[in-house]
Amino acid sequence: MNLQRLLLGAASAAILSAAPLAAHAQDFYRGKTITIVVGFTPGGGFDANARLLSRHWGNHIPGKPEVVVSNMPGAASMVAVNYLEASASKDGTVVGTFNYGQITASRLQPDRVKADFRNFNWIGSIAEDPEFCFMPAKMGVKTFEEVKARGKLVLGLTSFGTANDISQRIMRLLGVDLKQISGYPGSTEVKLAMERGEVDATCGAWSELPVDWEQRGDIIPYMNFGSFRPANMPKSVPFALDYAKTDRERQIINVLMGTSIIGRPYIMSKAVPADRIAILRKAFDETVKDPAFVADATKLNMPVAPKTAAEALAIVQSIYAVPDNVADEARKIMEEGTGGK
Repeated sequence: MNLQRLLLGAASAAILSAAPLAAHAQDFYRGKTITIVVGFTPGGGFDANARLLSRHWGNHIPGKPEVVVSNMPGAASMVAVNYLEASASKDGTVVGTFNYGQITASRLQPDRVKADFRNFNWIGSIAEDPEFCFMPAKMGVKTFEEVKARGKLVLGLTSFGTANDISQRIMRLLGVDLKQISGYPGSTEVKLAMERGEVDATCGAWSELPVDWEQRGDIIPYMNFGSFRPANMPKSVPFALDYAKTDRERQIINVLMGTSIIGRPYIMSKAVPADRIAILRKAFDETVKDPAFVADATKLNMPVAPKTAAEALAIVQSIYAVPDNVADEARKIMEEGTGGK
């Protein structure tokens, strides 16, 4: 998008114009521990990506600090986000990762998500990890048209405003009759609920699909919400935008899906000193290109398509710059039918 390119240029200029690294900053992390705060329970995609990063990031940071992961679930990762500004150390030793759907929610529902994601220090993103919706193969549904024809579906999710919530709401916009059941602490628990028959289906990141499910054909994916198709996603899985009936519907879906491009984001408090942010950004960019990191990710079936801090921030700014008339219509989709809350 032209708007994203303009914002990317501005964000890049701001980041590149940051103060040069102070000499003492190069030694700051020696003997320190960096904590990655994950806004969900262990076992899900955000947790897995954070643990992947923790194994390699310290090797690229001057002083080679230890990097550990701490899980802080709650409010669909907003507990972790709020912690960064409220009580986390501001010395550059605490970084957070959260559900990118909260960026969209903060633009469309600022009374519910009281955070402005432009006001954080962005470190970068490991990869876009496309959302898709799926259900057990035993339900006998193979296409999106069959999903729509099936009647009322019960879908599980962690919380309203998350990426899987947004994907489910886009399905409703496209004609699926569904009820949402929220309150699961993480994506692992949602999948277990689907296995138990508590819910009919769910949505989630492609990399979070259990390998044995894919190999045995236990689930049927019926809609892709990402801007790209992973190599192992069946070509038969349609892209949500292809089902938009009007230009305005297409605009609304674009707004709702916009932050999915960010994928697995990492942010820090705005109060962290600029020289330490510069060190961590440089180390992050080096880490996600490190052959050892990429090999580790590949072994775990996790995508690596990184974005720098500037690129991620530009996407965030483009969401906040969405015209109010389009945002108002997208907000109606986000506020419709929150039964099961």
